[in-house]
Amino acid sequence: MNFLTVLLQSQQGGGMSMIIMMVVIFAIMYFFMIRPQNKKQKEIQNFRNSITAGTDIVTAGGIYGKVKEVNDMDNTLMVEVANGVKIKVAKNSVYASVPVDPATGK
Repeated sequence: MNFLTVLLQSQQGGGMSMIIMMVVIFAIMYFFMIRPQNKKQKEIQNFRNSITAGTDIVTAGGIYGKVKEVNDMDNTLMVEVANGVKIKVAKNSVYASVPVDPATGK
């Protein structure tokens, strides 16, 4: 923090200190905002690529179900939402697996 204070208080070389401050601000934004978001998107994409038949999922619309078929040709999933009721959803609309409750095991 002392380094930033010295940069802000320096009157000489105003153009150079402004450039340094802009670089510092961009670095802070990168490490606290951009990098974690990219990491989260990578995890979601890895999950979508690892979906197989039998995986419990939740879609972006809040539909819970179990994957019955994976069609990589058109990037869709056949999801069973109730006994005998199947719907076709886009693979990109799947965001998470169903959390497992440790008490019930479901």
